[in-house]
Amino acid sequence: MDKSNTLTILKNAFLIERKGKSLYQKAMDHAENDEVKAFFKDLVDDEQEHMNILEKQFKAYMKDGKFMAGGFENDGGAVTAPDILDQTLTDKIDAASFEATAITAAIGFEQKAVKMYAQRSEEATDSEEKKMYNWLSVWEKTHLKKLMSLEESLIESVWNDNNFWPF
Repeated sequence: MDKSNTLTILKNAFLIERKGKSLYQKAMDHAENDEVKAFFKDLVDDEQEHMNILEKQFKAYMKDGKFMAGGFENDGGAVTAPDILDQTLTDKIDAASFEATAITAAIGFEQKAVKMYAQRSEEATDSEEKKMYNWLSVWEKTHLKKLMSLEESLIESVWNDNNFWPF
């Protein structure tokens, strides 16, 4: 792949992470409950870490025409992500709140990131680039699964509260 296209992909990846961070930051700022704030803060920190990684790789690729080695041998999903499935957290988020809306929007960001990173990992010829995008894809899948479970829990809560269950 030519250098220009590789740099464009890195820029797009950075932008996805930056948008996600911004969304999580806004949700954190709007949250009134400390546990909900902490949940979004963890996500802000994760996205910042991803931005830092992508920025370092961008600079390395600009300088040397290759990705720098290191840090992507482990499985990104093995890194402990915040446990957002705790029922006490679910109970503190109103299904019609800004935080719930942010969770729904975040699912879209995470889906886009997973798809882009997985595709780039498959296409990459640079072994370090391949490892990095695979690591990011696995990490974002972890976020995605947990966000989707949280959204499902919020929907279930609305169903229960409004007697929408057919039985």
